[in-house]
Amino acid sequence: MRSGVSDHGRYSGREAGSLRVNGVTERWVLQVCHGYDGPFLDVARQYAVLFKETSIKVCTVFLTGADTQEARRGAKSDEVHFLEATSRDLRGLKLGVIRDIKKIIGSREFGLVIAHRFKSIYAACLASKLPVIGVHHGFGDYIRRSRRFFANHFRQRLLLLGVSNAVRNEIRSCLPTWPESRIQTLYNRIDADALRGQLVTRAQARELLGISQDAYVIGNAGRLHPDKDQATLIKGFALALSQLPDSALLAIMGAGRLEGELKKLSLELGVPSKVLFLGQVPEGKRYFRAFDVFALTSDHEPFGMVLLEAMAARLPVVCSDCGGGAEVVLGYGDTFPLGDANALAKLLAGIALNGSAQRTLDPHSLQSRFSDSAARARFSLIVKEAGFSKFDLADALTHSLSA
Repeated sequence: MRSGVSDHGRYSGREAGSLRVNGVTERWVLQVCHGYDGPFLDVARQYAVLFKETSIKVCTVFLTGADTQEARRGAKSDEVHFLEATSRDLRGLKLGVIRDIKKIIGSREFGLVIAHRFKSIYAACLASKLPVIGVHHGFGDYIRRSRRFFANHFRQRLLLLGVSNAVRNEIRSCLPTWPESRIQTLYNRIDADALRGQLVTRAQARELLGISQDAYVIGNAGRLHPDKDQATLIKGFALALSQLPDSALLAIMGAGRLEGELKKLSLELGVPSKVLFLGQVPEGKRYFRAFDVFALTSDHEPFGMVLLEAMAARLPVVCSDCGGGAEVVLGYGDTFPLGDANALAKLLAGIALNGSAQRTLDPHSLQSRFSDSAARARFSLIVKEAGFSKFDLADALTHSLSA
């Protein structure tokens, strides 16, 4: 890890201790993130803006990743630190990381820590005596006995959140003696209006992606990995092809180790010219209007942010019925049993045949379930029930909601 104190170094930001503004001590929340790769920069933003329009300030710490202006801006925090920890630093006891977080905590009047993923939760619990809200973005975090022991040891000041009911329920099954109020759900969210403002037009998106303007396109986005199960997607598409428009194509955004196998599968099924592998597309969500339908076939997707992005683009969506994806599309999209290519084919054919009859997204649906304001209300309730924070965090959040 880097050492030293500077605007561009490890302890970037103000280091002068608790500040008083108009005679009142500033109140802070510390957010600890493993890193800002992939979706996790926006995750940091999502939790920072929970405190927007309150008197509470947010300090975000990224354990990994270099100090960049993009990360600073994207975190939407009052203060940002980059520990630039290596994989070696994050193995074992993580004493260096714990020491650094402890130093940051000593510089402010912190009342709460929000920590994302288990290693951040571990470091946050050991670096302070503050209440910790641990946010889990995937499955399997408490399969290990050692992690269950750790969670039980810090149970009195630890509240766990899953990004979907599916994740929450798995955690509850691993920690059966915990009260349900200490293991809750807080969905990921999206700024739908901002995303729509970034969307490229259908014609531009197709030109940039090399897709015919006249094609009927079923889209997918994700790593080419067994967890994403694009094999079922290709099989379902091939089965449905005779009932789809003649111009039908399957376009897959993403890269990964299964690309060769998936191309071989499309060849074996006789549809190699119909399946487009677009590779890794930077800011791919901006091009979703190139698609007519969006399909996600993932095996136990913890949440499915890509579904929200497709819904924001007002696409019909289809996803497997396991994990958090089914929760995301509830009342809007269609689901099929995981790995069932025949069921997927029927849904794809039905959407192509009755496209105009597909459910349309209520403009208030994303706002009421998956927005920053909806999350702020839910978070306020969770914090109030748990009694978490040495200052009145729940009242500050409630005041911001009613302002």
